[in-house]
Amino acid sequence: MTAKLIDGVAVAQKIRDECRERVQRIIAQGGTPPGLAVIIVGSDPASQIYVRNKIRACANVGIKSFRFDYPADVSQDTVIDQIMQLNDDPAVHGILVQLPLPPTFDMSRILHSISADKDVDGFHLYNVGGLVVGGTVFPPCTPYGVLKLLEHEHITLEGKNVVVVGASNIVGKPMALMLMQHEATVCICHAKTRDLAQFTILADILVVAAGYPNLIQPEMVRTGAVVIDVGINRLSDGQLVGDVNFAGVVAKASYITPVPGGVGPMTVSMLLVNTITSCERWQQQNFVPIVKKFSSARAAT
Repeated sequence: MTAKLIDGVAVAQKIRDECRERVQRIIAQGGTPPGLAVIIVGSDPASQIYVRNKIRACANVGIKSFRFDYPADVSQDTVIDQIMQLNDDPAVHGILVQLPLPPTFDMSRILHSISADKDVDGFHLYNVGGLVVGGTVFPPCTPYGVLKLLEHEHITLEGKNVVVVGASNIVGKPMALMLMQHEATVCICHAKTRDLAQFTILADILVVAAGYPNLIQPEMVRTGAVVIDVGINRLSDGQLVGDVNFAGVVAKASYITPVPGGVGPMTVSMLLVNTITSCERWQQQNFVPIVKKFSSARAAT
């Protein structure tokens, strides 16, 4: 058996083509073009590349981008003040703070200062809580992209055993919650899991987002499993690899994502989708901000 490669580049391009059409439709109806504000603190090389890619992707589909660069020693309050201004800016429909932030920053405070209605990364408490009760407006981009890849390949989740390796707030935990919404039976493993192979070998679908190169070896994967490799790691020789031993696992799996070219391109595409969705929400005549809607619901109880 040789696994079918899930081409994230091709799927991401299809989604971007759909995004371009949605933007054109908004403008044709007299609406304001979607706008994404990106805040970056410090000069981390990888972050600089990620931000450039996001801004380029915005331009490609017609989303306006607003970039705000700050030195690593900027005060946290300065960044929060900027976020507050963007929360009130009608030309901005999505706000993204590029991670990681300097260690002196309170990441939770920064992320939660973003309006829930512009939280296109899906990190606000409202959107995270929505993953539990089913009311998320903006799903986190990477897990959202994984679901779209599975959907594209017509891989059903209902009743499947899915193992998620990695329990981060950005990928692993929201991934597990989103999979459960699709009626999958989910097991989530992490760095403290003993005998990881006893869990992974049971997976019909294995999603790996642990951040350890070649963590998953062929003997840890059931024959015919679907393997989604979210990890991206740079080795000492400069080679980019995932968390899965691709050369070995490709001979056992039924489907597998490559690294690079798998999940990575989907993350940016889903950011575009969320930004356009936000723009469409803001331009609805009956739009009610999430916080006001949430407060009204609480008052009613």
